[in-house]
Amino acid sequence: MTDRVLTAGTVITMDPDAPRAQAVAVSDGRIVAVGSLEECRSALPDAEVVDTGAAALGPGFVEPHSHPLMSGIATQAPARSIAPWDAPTWADVEKVFAEAIAGSDGDTPLWFAGFDALLHGHPSPKADELDAIFGDRITVVTDNSGHGVYFNTALMKRYGWDTNPPADPVAAHYGRTAAGALNGQGFELPALTEVTGPLMAQMGDPLLSAARYYALMSRGGYTSTSDMTYDPKFAAGYETLAAAPSCPLRVSMWEMSITDTYWRPTSFAAGEDWLTKAGVKLWTDGSPWVGNIAISFPYLDTEVTRTAGIDPAVAGGARSMNYTREQLDAILDRAAPAGWQMAFHANGDLALDLALDAYEGALDRHGLLGTDHRWRLEHCGAGTRAHFDRAARLGVHVSMAPFQYYYWGELLDGAMFAPEFGARWAAFADAVDSGACVSLHNDGSVSPPTPVVNIATAVTRRTRGGTVHAADQAISLDAAWRAQTINAARTLRRDHLVGSIEVGKLADFVELTADPWTVEPAELIDTVRVTGTWLGGQRIDLDAFLAAVGGGDNSAHAHLAERTAGCC
Repeated sequence: MTDRVLTAGTVITMDPDAPRAQAVAVSDGRIVAVGSLEECRSALPDAEVVDTGAAALGPGFVEPHSHPLMSGIATQAPARSIAPWDAPTWADVEKVFAEAIAGSDGDTPLWFAGFDALLHGHPSPKADELDAIFGDRITVVTDNSGHGVYFNTALMKRYGWDTNPPADPVAAHYGRTAAGALNGQGFELPALTEVTGPLMAQMGDPLLSAARYYALMSRGGYTSTSDMTYDPKFAAGYETLAAAPSCPLRVSMWEMSITDTYWRPTSFAAGEDWLTKAGVKLWTDGSPWVGNIAISFPYLDTEVTRTAGIDPAVAGGARSMNYTREQLDAILDRAAPAGWQMAFHANGDLALDLALDAYEGALDRHGLLGTDHRWRLEHCGAGTRAHFDRAARLGVHVSMAPFQYYYWGELLDGAMFAPEFGARWAAFADAVDSGACVSLHNDGSVSPPTPVVNIATAVTRRTRGGTVHAADQAISLDAAWRAQTINAARTLRRDHLVGSIEVGKLADFVELTADPWTVEPAELIDTVRVTGTWLGGQRIDLDAFLAAVGGGDNSAHAHLAERTAGCC
């Protein structure tokens, strides 16, 4: 590799002992010097000096909670996005439907990704509504939450489900008519897989779709990410992407506890710098947007919740738990002795109580209290200061979801929940003040991979609609930037490699159009833009990456279409 000294308007290191620099010297993919231009040239006298042209060069953003391969398959072409940030209203969704019908062959199935009943202001579609729009055209619509799928009669006929409807899969269910026939709705990952898998297998190249999502993450400034729903079936796909020229992402894996191998060690030919299995993932509850999170307070009965099909009489509560304490204990007792880092999805306050109870018991049983285990809580939407204080005491990391507040904030406060609960959703200040290690994530594809938006949301408490709720839960720019870089790296157990610009670490950088510390907080999203990323001292060429993946023989990866949805 070419030795280089990189310069920018300023270098943001995230190293508290030397927070700013003028240049960074890179050799063999690693950082060998950080400081003035003279100091870096002295460290590498023969190195090429490259002016990046960036106003600021920082450590590449780290995404501690995502699903890059699955998100690509489920949301990138040939799927068409109807996510609220691409099609904000149901009228916009109908336009996408019409364009797809007019712009494609009538025999080609249609796939739309990103429906959200709350933000689109429209009930989740059933087969009769989709039949009226698409007729005999096979059509599937996936919910943005990753917890729902909607399909028409043409798809049921293709699968033989019109005369022989399937039984509900374990941990999932289908909507049904009074006569027991399918109504065109399915909920939770096993149902989504049954509906979408055979369809995706005939529609396109799943590996190229995954590569497109890699590129989307890179354009947002991410250089390291995670797969929080890793299945060993994904291994070959990840290996192929890592081997492609100018691959833009390093990936850490959390294997789903529903596999038969979650406790087993895994190694990758690409090497641990690129791919590593870090832990085990499970879900204590569901999604706020479909009404199945475990909360002690009720959903409100409003026009918003009624339109979304959320019935306060049955939504939420302890009934939304996905596991009993005994089931969690059994999984923890199998994973903990192997040294795996546990990650529990938990949105509701009751789900957080259950997760922390199970963690404390297992940490005690396995002699891990007081150790650097870095077990994790994911999302924590309804988390309180008491939850975060307890997490800090146990050494549990907290990964928060600013996008939940940014996109749904107006609805959370007063339309979904009473203000004392909804306004304080994603309580960033409580989490940071507790002393827990706090990171921020996008949970792709539940929100676009936009770390600067995450940071701005945590700093301003401003929603996409421009309103501010519970302003006391805002945090400093330094705390938010750390949560998207070095703290996120710590949560991935990768802080020895990435997350800051320090000697010995991998030379992974993001180029920015402005120094965030010179920008008014309200202007961060519009002013601080990503112009490129670097991995291992090489500037990423996304065109070369996509061309290489698209130009290869990817037939061996067709099986990836079998598992195309699910998140969180």
